[in-house]
Amino acid sequence: MIPQEVRQQLSAAHAVGDYRPLLALIPYAGLIGVECERVGQDLLFRLPASEDNIGNPLLPAIHGGVIAGFMELSAALYLLIYSESASIPKIIDFSVDYLRAGHYRDTYARCQLWRQGRRVTNVAITAWQADAHTPIATARAHFKIEPQKPLNSSGQPPSE
Repeated sequence: MIPQEVRQQLSAAHAVGDYRPLLALIPYAGLIGVECERVGQDLLFRLPASEDNIGNPLLPAIHGGVIAGFMELSAALYLLIYSESASIPKIIDFSVDYLRAGHYRDTYARCQLWRQGRRVTNVAITAWQADAHTPIATARAHFKIEPQKPLNSSGQPPSE
């Protein structure tokens, strides 16, 4: 089940398009600095440039684990915000392809739902920096989701 506090933050975020309170509930999002904004009907995730996220100080370049974590978190948030799952999506599998160095600058990610079954969802994630047509990494993620239970006549989920 999704905790009531998270449900309230989701509702508020949808209403005003401000996802900061929702991100504040996720410690890792705060640690690496993830931001999220609605662009039309889509979500754009942003990882601001931060010295704490540097993996190679000689280039300088963002640590590959930070890029992968940012992409995985973006996909989970995307599903949490857009799916009607009864619980928080749980990662099953995550595969990332690093295409070029993630230099010390803002990084962006966009997610696309490839397939949603009753219990498993497949999401594609693309991360880029200067140009959306020149990705620095692509990833595929599979998540386990719980189907939303039908509501009873009083508008509440049935008790178990």
